[in-house]
Amino acid sequence: MTTKTADLAKTRNGTEPLPKLLIVEDDPGLQKQLRWAYEDYQILTAGTREEAINLLRAEEPDVVTLDLGLPPDPDGTTEGFRTLDEILALKPDTKVIVASGHGARESALRAISGGAYDFYQKPIDIDELGLIVRRAFHVRALEMENIRLASAVGESQQVLGRMITGAPEMLKVSRTIERVATNNVSVMLLGASGTGKELLAHGLHDASNRREGAFIAINCAAIPENLLESELFGHEKGAFTGAVKTTEGKIEMAQGGTLFLDEVGDIPLPLQVKLLRFLQERVIERIGGRKPIAVDTRVVCATHRDLDAMIAEGMFREDLYYRLAEIVVKIPTLAERPGDAGLLAKHFVQRFAPDMNPQVKGLAPDALAMIDAYSWPGNVRELENRIKRAVIMADAKLVSAADMDLDEAEDDAAAVLNLKAVREAADRKAIRRALARTESNISGAAKLLGISRPTLYDLLKLYDLQ
Repeated sequence: MTTKTADLAKTRNGTEPLPKLLIVEDDPGLQKQLRWAYEDYQILTAGTREEAINLLRAEEPDVVTLDLGLPPDPDGTTEGFRTLDEILALKPDTKVIVASGHGARESALRAISGGAYDFYQKPIDIDELGLIVRRAFHVRALEMENIRLASAVGESQQVLGRMITGAPEMLKVSRTIERVATNNVSVMLLGASGTGKELLAHGLHDASNRREGAFIAINCAAIPENLLESELFGHEKGAFTGAVKTTEGKIEMAQGGTLFLDEVGDIPLPLQVKLLRFLQERVIERIGGRKPIAVDTRVVCATHRDLDAMIAEGMFREDLYYRLAEIVVKIPTLAERPGDAGLLAKHFVQRFAPDMNPQVKGLAPDALAMIDAYSWPGNVRELENRIKRAVIMADAKLVSAADMDLDEAEDDAAAVLNLKAVREAADRKAIRRALARTESNISGAAKLLGISRPTLYDLLKLYDLQ
């Protein structure tokens, strides 16, 4: 049984083709019911393994619903599992949702271990199966976007193009950066050390109209006060002892591009005055110079310090703050992004292992559990360094908890007096970590959490984690 031409002609908003859903079901009545239940997809239908494989080769659908009871074994699962194996062998990234009424528990375990995305026990509930199908398409779309972003490394970058995250907190930051990137306003990134402020600043530059210009970064805390002015504004030949030639400062070097001032809270007060003048008039004078130099550059700055407190203490100019902070973006810590630690850890293993310890292929379950539980006070930078060390020290194919050399995480929930709030926070963190660990596989996440799949769906709805 093949797909109708009308189905293949469906588009979203008249232009974008709808995603393809392959329904493998030998019951013509149920097949027809499922076909018309999903108006948001191009529907492909097959009643046998051979038809399913032919459609997979020709149409390459991203999601497949597969009834295990296929002919010539409609009362068993042999043909269905053979179909599952062939689908994943031909197209391993396919999200296969398996349905069966035969020995449901055993079939579910075998299907998931064999690479199925999720399992559904018959009789079929169209609405519940539809939710699983939508989530499968969502996960596949995220995977394709991650592949696209990864392939862009070294080329023109998009916002978060170099940052790996699945956390809504960081995605919100990304959306904010995308909105302001094309507007010529000063942006201040506030966040703890190691949260990726420079990475985000670079992403903002790459998404802006200044992407063809230079991205110039300077860490204001890493340069002695007596040298910082020269680094920023440059100097003329003979301006001071050792000034043997005229040198451009970082501000000039960023002409037509973006200047990133990291740890801007460490700029001394006298230099803050000169920086304010530049921001107001867009001209600079080199040390020892008399000629104003016009510079067109966008300023993005970052700090982990409490600038409000510094302003109150007279350590940071309020007028400079408002010039630098036309848009303020707060960066969450790694501890405030449940699930991201595990995703990043896997990424770092893949990055470091080929050169440092080729036998290492991944992270053991106890290492992942420890990574999820640890508070990461040093944020992503600390995680990266820990994974690098662990990869080097690992003796097996999988990095273990012992290789991580981390102290057990302290439970900070005791500081909260409201027991309901503690439980809700714990539920949210556990669910998000389980979904991250299983790449949003509902059955796998429910198994990790020790609850049923319907219970997990209820919790996702209750906590608005859809």
